[in-house]
Amino acid sequence: MNAEVEQFLAPFAPEIRDLAWKVRALVLEVFPDGIEQLDAPAKLIGYGFDRTYKGLVCGITLHKAHVNLMFAQGTELPDPAGLLTGTGKRARHVKVQQPGDVDRPEVRALLEAAVARKRPYA
Repeated sequence: MNAEVEQFLAPFAPEIRDLAWKVRALVLEVFPDGIEQLDAPAKLIGYGFDRTYKGLVCGITLHKAHVNLMFAQGTELPDPAGLLTGTGKRARHVKVQQPGDVDRPEVRALLEAAVARKRPYA
């Protein structure tokens, strides 16, 4: 899937590509059994237990100046650090603007909680 991801990321600025690769590495480390899928029109790399929205755990969305780590059921995740933002009914995201943002233990904790929360679904 690396070649497809490279092609998907090609149109974005080098800094955004680098951020996306770093977020992707964390997602794959925490969720190695996740199914990765690309949605080019939505500028989204999704990760889930299957290819449906019901099985979606998280995603990476790319923007001009940042990358979001999106959580499909972010409103239900514990977030003591207050990292989650957004106004959707269920989804929330963490804005990643620099490489160090990905290294925060709170980001990993959110990802681990999202995977654990969805695991019974699988």
